[in-house]
Amino acid sequence: MKKFIFLFLFVITCSKAESQENNTSEILPAAKILEIKNFVKGKNYNQDIAVFINFKTYSGKYRYFVYDLKNNKILQKAVVSHGSGSVVKNSDALKFSNTEGSYQSSLGKYEILNSYSGKFGKAYRLNGLDDGNSNAMQRAIVLHSLGCVPDQESQNPACLSLGCPMLSQNALIQTAKYIDHSKQPVIMYAFY
Repeated sequence: MKKFIFLFLFVITCSKAESQENNTSEILPAAKILEIKNFVKGKNYNQDIAVFINFKTYSGKYRYFVYDLKNNKILQKAVVSHGSGSVVKNSDALKFSNTEGSYQSSLGKYEILNSYSGKFGKAYRLNGLDDGNSNAMQRAIVLHSLGCVPDQESQNPACLSLGCPMLSQNALIQTAKYIDHSKQPVIMYAFY
């Protein structure tokens, strides 16, 4: 009987671990990680870490990740907002734009540039590297925090931005430790 109970508990534990692993691969697909590893290889970008935003995940859940490219593990996860213009009425779908005044989030790879102190406190300029986000600097799309973004995931959606990825103040402080200590620019990849 003890052997049966042990075996039963072992199977449950393994399936739970496998379920969590599958969940991680859904929110941060291996293909996206590999894409960024290949993109930074041989370039003057940080080779050790990257930031990922999976806009397919509900906005109240963790969908922002600082990822260790060398050891293949998530270093930080956070709630991140999307642009108010990205909301599709009566739908869970989002739409994206690179157009000034759209208030939509943009998809693609960004180079996280220097920080500055602005009306939202510390913020990082973002240089869009793809056709879908090439106007990021012109649109003043930056990585910043705002008090309405929660520290923990919940059933409630995150507050909306004007197109910027916004974190909670605590999440930005944690992210800043990774970005500020990097000698090369860190890549951020927003996908859907």
